[in-house]
Amino acid sequence: MGTLADSSLLNSQDERGFTPLMWAAAFGEIMMVEFLLQKGADPRTLARERESALSLASAGGFADIVNILLQHGVDIDSYDWNGGTPLLYAVRGNHTKCVEALLRCGADITFEADSGYSPVALAVALGHKKVQKLLEDHILKLFRGPR
Repeated sequence: MGTLADSSLLNSQDERGFTPLMWAAAFGEIMMVEFLLQKGADPRTLARERESALSLASAGGFADIVNILLQHGVDIDSYDWNGGTPLLYAVRGNHTKCVEALLRCGADITFEADSGYSPVALAVALGHKKVQKLLEDHILKLFRGPR
């Protein structure tokens, strides 16, 4: 098989538009994620409802995979048709390590979901205290600016 066939298989999309990489990210299969990326899978592909590998990994709480994807130039603030961003999914799932990784890489904390919730408001509404503190500390740091 030539490289063209390989890459089209790697990036093939099922009826929901999910690629093998998206499925691996959604299920926390870190070895498979690394393997697929190494073979040339495109981490920037969006599925039918604009889901991304990053948002799926964030929703699942797979911080290691979130970190790997962020090193591959994915859109950190891509939003899907539910109005969710990777950060909003990480907040909703109370996944502190994912929230930390996304904030460290500059995720937009002002983006509101279709529900009208910003990440902070969502953390407050769900009672995710630790995530709320991470977000508030991050906001304070942004306001202080570089020292």
